[in-house]
Amino acid sequence: MASQDFDVLIVGSGLAGLSAALHLAPTHRVAVLTKRALNDGSSAWAQGGIAAVLAAGDSFDAHVEDTLVAGAGLCDPEATRLVVEGAPQAIGWLRELGVPFSEEDGDLHLTREGGHSQRRIVHATDATGAAVQQVLIERVRRTPNITLFEHHTLVDLVTGTKLGLADPACVGLYALDDATDEVLAFRAPHTILATGGAGKVYLYTTNPDTATGDGIAAAWRAGCRVSNMEFIQFHPTCLYHPHAKSFLISEAVRGEGGLLKLPDGTRFMPTHDARAELAPRDVVARAIDFEMKKHGLDCVHLDISHQPAAFLQEHFPNILARCAELGIDITREPIPVVPAAHYTCGGVLSDLDGRTDLPGLYAIGETACTGLHGANRLASNSLVECMVFARAAADAIAKAPVHARTELPAWDDSRVTDADEAVVISHNWDELRRFMWDYVGIVRTNKRLERASHRIALLQAEIQEFYANFHVTRDLLELRNLVQVAELIVRSAQARHESRGLHFSRDYPSLAEPTAPTVLTPTAG
Repeated sequence: MASQDFDVLIVGSGLAGLSAALHLAPTHRVAVLTKRALNDGSSAWAQGGIAAVLAAGDSFDAHVEDTLVAGAGLCDPEATRLVVEGAPQAIGWLRELGVPFSEEDGDLHLTREGGHSQRRIVHATDATGAAVQQVLIERVRRTPNITLFEHHTLVDLVTGTKLGLADPACVGLYALDDATDEVLAFRAPHTILATGGAGKVYLYTTNPDTATGDGIAAAWRAGCRVSNMEFIQFHPTCLYHPHAKSFLISEAVRGEGGLLKLPDGTRFMPTHDARAELAPRDVVARAIDFEMKKHGLDCVHLDISHQPAAFLQEHFPNILARCAELGIDITREPIPVVPAAHYTCGGVLSDLDGRTDLPGLYAIGETACTGLHGANRLASNSLVECMVFARAAADAIAKAPVHARTELPAWDDSRVTDADEAVVISHNWDELRRFMWDYVGIVRTNKRLERASHRIALLQAEIQEFYANFHVTRDLLELRNLVQVAELIVRSAQARHESRGLHFSRDYPSLAEPTAPTVLTPTAG
């Protein structure tokens, strides 16, 4: 079957991918590939909001400084300034598209979250991501130059090197079509990876099932460097309930006065940090982890019941409703919470235009490591990063010279289906997520990392055998990517001999100076 031909391929349908598609559509034929439905990614799950300097008394310098402080010395100053100064324009663009942000007295209502010195979080009650995604999806669906390929899973990128050409550029990709169970070829001179993060590598995560590190793993296999993969942000407050899967309690709950308490009602954050509940996420997550282990607790409590019921209904209607479904009345009682893997701060190394090491390949959003987040992401900086770099990548592609197109060979589909594959994949997936949680979680040690590395090597050998000999499935592809990302996380953690930001090691509890981003380079061939 001949390759499907486009000007730009975008893998991923979150805020980054859809924003890039809309910016490119006036002048380019764009394909958006997503492995499930358009709204099944992490963006739709984002509750808190989008950080932007919009209020009197706030400033770009203050937003930059807050980001640098949270990033613990590893933020890239240029990337940080680019995102902060581009944030107001990004908010304006979303408002023009019709995103219904919350207002108060005719102005945007700005809330405050941990690590921010000012109120600068634009939001749509407590379901900002869902509100933004709905508007973007509606716009994308009616844009003629955008072709959507839902339920198409990225298999691998295709480079000139893999085709035996002198030019190593990315020339397209292979994707598995769920409907036909065929692997299809797509070609284009430009490919954007916007596949999100890798939270599903951990047992407990706030991420949807799609967050399996597909773009990071594919870019690494294609020859791209990755950076800062040891910095996995654990959201401090994921709802703890046997029937609540991956439901996070927004940072804004603490921003609006929520207090963290032990079961006996004692506050504990003031003993861990002067900023108490408004400390950055890594500080809060470690404090909760410490108190749970110290007291043998399954969870701690987040109490905002002192706020009026009308206030909670106005600001947190979705959290209030979801908790009520589970028998928790947040107007009268605290919310049981635990930390959970939330955001991948590292990723595919990219520049200020979203370019990766591979010509023709871009990475934006959580898939990328732009340098903005450093060792710890400041709350609500991720959605604005998606938009700013989506526009930057689109602008770079618009200015890029036109290259001759390369035909992609058809996928070799002669491999058979193995009856035991589903059972083995399910077992390996469960094993991976459990030992990553136990050995490579909020607090790490050299011995734990060594154990994880050993287990990963065994899984990689088994998965490679499956991949080489049997028909590919989405489950196999996702497991292959998760194990690859797990290796990158462990290798990066082993390379950092200090505790900084989201990486805390009992063997290296102090900061080391000087410090630098962790960069891993694939082995040639």
